[in-house]
Amino acid sequence: MKLNCIVVDDSSIQRILVTKLVESHPNLTLVGDFSNAVETKNCLTTKDVDLLFLDIEMPVISGFNLLDGLKEKPQTIFITSKAEYAVKAFDYDATDYLQKPITKERFNAAVKRAIDMHQLRRDSFEEEGEHIFIKSNLKKLKIYTAKIKWIEAYGDYVKIVTEDDSHLVLSTMKSFEQDLSKEKFIRVHKSFIINIDKIEKFNSKFAEIGITKIPLSRNKKEDLAKALDS
Repeated sequence: MKLNCIVVDDSSIQRILVTKLVESHPNLTLVGDFSNAVETKNCLTTKDVDLLFLDIEMPVISGFNLLDGLKEKPQTIFITSKAEYAVKAFDYDATDYLQKPITKERFNAAVKRAIDMHQLRRDSFEEEGEHIFIKSNLKKLKIYTAKIKWIEAYGDYVKIVTEDDSHLVLSTMKSFEQDLSKEKFIRVHKSFIINIDKIEKFNSKFAEIGITKIPLSRNKKEDLAKALDS
């Protein structure tokens, strides 16, 4: 197993030291190294990154502020010269916290923790299946996407219809469209997103899931046919 990594530190000397440790580790691949949060964020939007080696004290945007601005956060190993940030670091679900100067032994121990965490998350994902969380009755509810039949616009709400139940969520269709797998779900109408695996048949006007006929927008029949053939 190899984890894709980014090293972020405004000190060029410290950055070189950490990148050398990354490059010498058999389970790490260096994706990039940066001196500031702006360059780091740009990289995170275009590359798959599993692990972030992140300095806390940086000019303009600190390491904590960088994480605050990320929708999806990779595992993070904080690197700093000060022990006083440790408690706050673990409020950010830090995988580990390395204090400068970093020894190879301590670095390897932190990487092992990251690898173990990555494996645990992957095993959990494979066991449970892909899922999303929605807010229902002021609580977070886990919904397995394989059980979703379709999603329907419902005024200011979105209605999620599953094999077992249906749920009304204060959200937008666009938000769900972004969160769901594009390989499994397709928006066939301004008011409907459907699970491709649940479609039993379709024509130029409707897709049928059970006894329900879901309308197709004029230009969506071809997109649906391609999705079903892929």
